[in-house]
Amino acid sequence: MEAQNYANHRRFVPIFHFFALPLIMLSLIGSIVNLVKSVGDHERLYSASLLVAVLVALMIVAPLARVFALRAQDRAIRAEENLRHYVLTGKLLDSRLTMGQIIGLRFASDAEFPALAKRAADENLSGDAIKKAVKNWRADNNRA
Repeated sequence: MEAQNYANHRRFVPIFHFFALPLIMLSLIGSIVNLVKSVGDHERLYSASLLVAVLVALMIVAPLARVFALRAQDRAIRAEENLRHYVLTGKLLDSRLTMGQIIGLRFASDAEFPALAKRAADENLSGDAIKKAVKNWRADNNRA
């Protein structure tokens, strides 16, 4: 496995991003076509409408399931990085830091983490700018 760095740290789950979501979208399109074609046929109209409703719900639920998992992971990251900062400095993270900044800071090595956290709070660096400022990348291979 290639070492993680700024260029390759973003995570795609192939079965979710490249298979499940496109399949759901294509099924929704097909079900809408089926609904339109069944407008004159009252025997098929109910089942075609139900299929569209189920697929619309699935198009809403599938991305939300991933968002909910990432939000839970973000809370864990906040706790981990707060603890790491406390262990390294004896103080909690600056309350001005946003979740995006804390997520960016998790890639910093212990040696550069406290100074980069202070700089991020003082200069209001974006999460992406923080990641670009990391000199010694600390991989996070467990992100969903």
